[in-house]
Amino acid sequence: MTKKTGFSMLAALLACMLIMSGCTSTAPQVSDNQGNQATEQEGNQPEQTTDNEKQKARTVITTDGEVDDMNSVIRYLYYANEMDLAGIVLTSSVYHYAGDKEAGIEPFRWTGTQWLYDMLNAYEEIYPNLSTHADGYPKPEDIRAMTKIGNISDKGEMDKETEGSEFLKTLFLDDDSRDLVVQTWGGTNTTARALKSIEEQYKDTSDWADIQKKVSDKLLLYIILDQDDSYNEYIAKNWPDIRILNDQSNFWHFAYAWKLHAEEVNSKLHGDWMSKNLLNGHGKLMDMYATMGDGKMIEGELAEEQRGSADYLKNNPQYDKYDFISEGDSPSFFYLIDNGLRSMEDPSYGGWGGRFGVVNDKLYRNNVLDYDPYSKRYEAEYSLMRWFDDIQNDFAARADWGVTDRYEDANHNPTLTIKEGLDLTAAPGEQLTLHAEGQDPDGDQLTYKWWRYFEADTYQESKEQEGKATPEMAGDLQLGLQRSLAKDEKLDELELQGKDTDTVTFQVPEDAKSGDTLHIIAEVQDDGEHKLKHYQRVIVTVQ
Repeated sequence: MTKKTGFSMLAALLACMLIMSGCTSTAPQVSDNQGNQATEQEGNQPEQTTDNEKQKARTVITTDGEVDDMNSVIRYLYYANEMDLAGIVLTSSVYHYAGDKEAGIEPFRWTGTQWLYDMLNAYEEIYPNLSTHADGYPKPEDIRAMTKIGNISDKGEMDKETEGSEFLKTLFLDDDSRDLVVQTWGGTNTTARALKSIEEQYKDTSDWADIQKKVSDKLLLYIILDQDDSYNEYIAKNWPDIRILNDQSNFWHFAYAWKLHAEEVNSKLHGDWMSKNLLNGHGKLMDMYATMGDGKMIEGELAEEQRGSADYLKNNPQYDKYDFISEGDSPSFFYLIDNGLRSMEDPSYGGWGGRFGVVNDKLYRNNVLDYDPYSKRYEAEYSLMRWFDDIQNDFAARADWGVTDRYEDANHNPTLTIKEGLDLTAAPGEQLTLHAEGQDPDGDQLTYKWWRYFEADTYQESKEQEGKATPEMAGDLQLGLQRSLAKDEKLDELELQGKDTDTVTFQVPEDAKSGDTLHIIAEVQDDGEHKLKHYQRVIVTVQ
């Protein structure tokens, strides 16, 4: 079903589903630049690397335990070697909280805490196999030691100091000079409590200015939606220099809105592919992965939100058994995987976690658009959707790692280098030739592809006035942001000679101005199981 023919019906259905689950527009939203200038002040952009050497991101995960969070935890554990995990903290949101009997607060859709420890136990079983296939997987006992319970009693509750908030406070104040990316899969309330505790301890001391700067310079909050009011009401007002990546709509497209896409991007989200490549015969951890109609019931969840039930499939016939449900939080760590796309250098570059635009020097949001060749329009969400096949193939390979105890019996990603380097300069009209050099650890045959990520360029060949981007709505809920092509608007017209070989030649446009950039993506793909890829992004800056 294409967006053009099926959006209205599916959007209406999705709106009803989300309203039932509490996901309505009543969730607090981060204000736009004009509406919240007092709390979104200028500062430094996220730190950029200059040597392009592989460096693991340091990160902590906060999660409210929704079914899509559970699926994201499972996927994360297969990628835990790619990041330096500093902790996992259970928190609440407006959609999930544990309640407080003494305060008279009833639990709402609370899924408990045991599910997370069950997943860590299952990770322990496959840890030896994962470690056979890649270095750097954290020891199960180390993850358990850094798993904490935060502020879970109520939506937005940040009055109490908790084990989780004190743990975050220690991380925020430590002397590790690296950025700490706080993946926010639920509410920001436990993060806010940690910051509030720091403020209370230091605000009336001579160290306060230095402490506030140290913490603000360290933290990067990657917020999936705004799932309580603690960011707007506390963090933005009292910690205005903390950097924010805010995904308010793109994540829906690796979540409950995936059926709104053209089928061309959904092929690896359907039950037949999921069953064959992920669900069957992949061990206890993947057995916990939830799919449509699979019989798995989530403790504490509403009956109408039990997507594993036969009744859910009956009431939602657009889904088939074992179809993908959601991993709406996974883009926050897709962004951190060093796969050669260099997304961590600048949020506007784009990568597996999507692409972000500048609201101000401290706030990035998914308000930039990529051209969707299937709907034939520009869409913010396509900056995420365009990678789905690669993302799913890669996950399937890692699921194999978990049940394969010999390195030679599974597939592994090739590597790729560009002979000329990744940051080049050239004059307008200059011809450039680039050479890709791939290697495969399994001895697989390699194929190459070059393409221009023209939406990430600062050079634009089209001089036509662009139309206004408009949100795509399901009731009051924003699911995307799009615009139609303007009359006579040009798309990518840069000719790449040899684009399906290891060597590409192209000419810098004659009308390019000094400082303009061109983003050229090289891909190498093996011919092994799941056809794995690696990338390199070459950025050409016009002199």
